[in-house]
Amino acid sequence: MTPLKVGEKAPQFTLPDQDGEEVSLTDFKDQRVLLYFYPKAMTPGCTVQACNLRDNVDNFNKYNVAIIGISTDKTEKLSRFTEKELLNFPLLSDENHEVAQKFGIWGEKEFMGKTYDGIHRISFLIGKSGKIEHVFDDFKTSNHHEVVLNYLKDHP
Repeated sequence: MTPLKVGEKAPQFTLPDQDGEEVSLTDFKDQRVLLYFYPKAMTPGCTVQACNLRDNVDNFNKYNVAIIGISTDKTEKLSRFTEKELLNFPLLSDENHEVAQKFGIWGEKEFMGKTYDGIHRISFLIGKSGKIEHVFDDFKTSNHHEVVLNYLKDHP
C-alpha cells in the first residue's frame, strides 16, 4: 500500500452515491474536497467519524471544502447509513475498490488476528488545482474532523 502524496494529481473518478446518482471529482472543481476513505458504513468507528463531519459541515463550508466519503459498501447500505445518521454529504460506493487502489489506500489489513485486503482509513484534501494538498493518516475516528479543521485554519 502506497498512498498518493502531497503535490500529486488526484485521480479522476465517477462513482454512484447513496441515491445511485453518479458523482465525479470534477463536479467540485470550484472547491477543495476532503475525500475520506472509510472501511464500512454503520460500524461504530465509521459512524462516529461520519457524524462528526456531519456536525461540522458548516465549518468546512467556511473554507469552501466539500466532504465526500468513499467505501466499498453497496449504494443501498450507504442510503440506509445516510438516512439513519442524517448525513449531509455524499457517500460513494467503490464496490470494486478501483478508486481506493488509484489513491493507494487499498491493501492488507489485520483485525482480530485475521489478515485481509481492505480500505485503509486515510483522507485526502484535494485543492482546486486537482492536486493533493494534504494527506491525513494520523487521527482517530473521534477527532478526524478536528485534525482536518485545524489544518484548514492554518491553510485557509
